Amino acid sequence: MSPASNRATKPATTAATRPVTHSVTDLATSPATSGSGPSAPATPRSVLISGASIAGPALAHWLHRYGFAVTVVERAPELRTGGYKVDIRGAAIEVAERMGILEDIQRASTDMRSGAYVNDDGKRIATLPADIFGARVGRDDEIMRGDLARILYERTRADVEYLFGDSITSITPVTPAAPAPGRPDGRHTAAGADGAAGVEVTFEQAAPRRFDLVVGADGLHSTVRRLVFGPEEQFLRHLGAYISAFSMPNELGLDREELYHAQPGRLICAYSSAGDPAAKGWLSFRSPRLSYDHRDPEQQLDLLEAAFEGMGVSPAGGWREVPRLLAAAREASDFYFDGMQLIEMDRWSRGRVVLLGDAAHCASPASGQGTGMALVGAYVLAGELAAADREPEEAFARYEEEMRGYVAVNHALARKFAREMTVDTRRQIRLRHLMMRILPYMPWKNLVAKKIAEDVQRGAHAITLKDHPAAPAANAAAGPVPAAVRPPYAA
Repeated sequence: MSPASNRATKPATTAATRPVTHSVTDLATSPATSGSGPSAPATPRSVLISGASIAGPALAHWLHRYGFAVTVVERAPELRTGGYKVDIRGAAIEVAERMGILEDIQRASTDMRSGAYVNDDGKRIATLPADIFGARVGRDDEIMRGDLARILYERTRADVEYLFGDSITSITPVTPAAPAPGRPDGRHTAAGADGAAGVEVTFEQAAPRRFDLVVGADGLHSTVRRLVFGPEEQFLRHLGAYISAFSMPNELGLDREELYHAQPGRLICAYSSAGDPAAKGWLSFRSPRLSYDHRDPEQQLDLLEAAFEGMGVSPAGGWREVPRLLAAAREASDFYFDGMQLIEMDRWSRGRVVLLGDAAHCASPASGQGTGMALVGAYVLAGELAAADREPEEAFARYEEEMRGYVAVNHALARKFAREMTVDTRRQIRLRHLMMRILPYMPWKNLVAKKIAEDVQRGAHAITLKDHPAAPAANAAAGPVPAAVRPPYAA
């Protein structure tokens, strides 16, 4: 999963970050893009995407290139740039390259150098290269979730209507009163004109509007999924742990390194990425499913503090930095907290509504694949919609068929890694430290590193991408995201 912060961060409002609104009417009357392969409709179909994190803007990028008129609605008042570091691997690297954003990702790379486990005093007791910690090989890269969100937003903001500070309140199918002309089988087209099939949507702020298609790319706690498919409890599978991530002062002087400290049932991490003057904290603890409001950070902070109560305040009581991390979490503007949870559904579409990314198949941060799955899913869904022309149900079916195996492999990885992330006893922790300490000196260390990465790489490559030719590379031709609109620490 690629989560945003529970609190919206508040970057300075500049030309680069200020929400841009374009009229759907203007977009719908612009000339359709051209080329061979899947052809753009003469009148672009209107698509509403809920969610402006990773999956939503990535889909908007592809749909615009195929000639669709796209609106993205986002509950947060502005682009959310919080969250933790995320990996781009395997098929996701190929999608990023086809999008024309791979170089932007590489420029904003975390450039992590090493990872180490520390004892109660903060002394490094086992250190390994960061790529082994992250199971990265070849062109695999790592980027802060907020940096990737900014790259995608800057690639789409001129061509896509963004509605910040708003949310969907109802979704109602609209069916024509009579069959479309020339269709004796009674099926209808999706032209979106008056009297044609579509979806009527109401919002908290904006006036009601009709769209041809609606996409829920609004994360683990998807509003679209709840409105169309029912309460999330029927789809949610708790993996037995919770995580939190937040920015913090870099008082440890970290430079592209991550420090881990393990206690029975708990894991603590602090790290810094390339050029960022701040550091990040990351806390995980094992727990049955807890009851709390996922939009109430005060409740979440109380749960986090209870889980780590007393740690680091007495000799042999855990890493002495833990109280400082908890204090930083309470002060952070990008505080994030949620469960390690999967979303499992029998189908991801209903009528003219379809789910994408975590809303459809959240694999939890334990998988390390949520962001990659969002990018890949956006590519697959857009390509199938373009190929199916005016038969969205066929496109949705092919999208699911292509993605199901990929999702299943990564859900299995999430279950495995969620169990391994925290251990039960101090003996198990000492054994893990010992293995990490001796690994750099073993003649078979490269084989061990390959084995560590094997499962993750299998998940990253568990899909073969179709070629969807002739989506005009209009955005790619615009060149890299200008340095002025990248974060100041992204060289």
